[in-house]
Amino acid sequence: MDVPHSARVYDYLIGGKTNFEADRAAAHASVQAWPALPISMRTTRDFMQRSVRHLTEQYGVRQFLDIGTGIPTSPNVHEIAQTIAPEARVAYVDNDPIVLTHARALMSSTPQGRTCYVEADFRDPESIMGNPRLREVLDLAQPVALSLIAIVHFVLDEDDPQGIVRRFMDTLAPGSFLALTVFTGDTDPVGVGGVGREYNARGIPLQIRDKAETEAFFDGYRLLDPGVTLVHHWRPDADAPAIRDRDIAMYAGVAVKN
Repeated sequence: MDVPHSARVYDYLIGGKTNFEADRAAAHASVQAWPALPISMRTTRDFMQRSVRHLTEQYGVRQFLDIGTGIPTSPNVHEIAQTIAPEARVAYVDNDPIVLTHARALMSSTPQGRTCYVEADFRDPESIMGNPRLREVLDLAQPVALSLIAIVHFVLDEDDPQGIVRRFMDTLAPGSFLALTVFTGDTDPVGVGGVGREYNARGIPLQIRDKAETEAFFDGYRLLDPGVTLVHHWRPDADAPAIRDRDIAMYAGVAVKN
């Protein structure tokens, strides 16, 4: 409780209630370094919702693997997908014990669909993809959308995050999708750099990456239009409010495995 966790800091910054004083202190210090951080985080969650909706409606995806789930905040992936396709199946993965205590919110599937929650670490793809509970819910012989929202910046280069993503995608069938966001300082190097220092000083490893490093996560897959872009520029809703690029610190992209 006295050590901040990225999932709970995120929860606080988007208006959630499942966080502790250490998380709030980290959040306040990060916002002091870069006041636009809550805007960027909320906009990133909006991207998650749009990407799930687009993949379900326009590409017929019926299976999702959401890693780095975070504290359940409605609408969650299964709520979005099952509103469109009640038979959709979703497997959630996170390594924060607090998420586990709230996992029942992730299990409220429609009767036609399925959900599950797996407590595991993103850096160990084989244990996740081989988990019996996950394999009961997802048919890995059929396409799956792998959703990695606001997680890879917590994996340093020394742990080869691009290689980790490839190991997941190698397990998935052709026709599977990768939806991914990457924390960047391209829009405000000084402010975003301050966020990185605050996180790292509090024991939350965080690595800021540029656009070229973001595009490397999608090597070997076919990017959907508009390619890698700031999150608010990826297929925005017609009524989306105007947001300044300098208030966003997250690139996003969605690609398909041929």
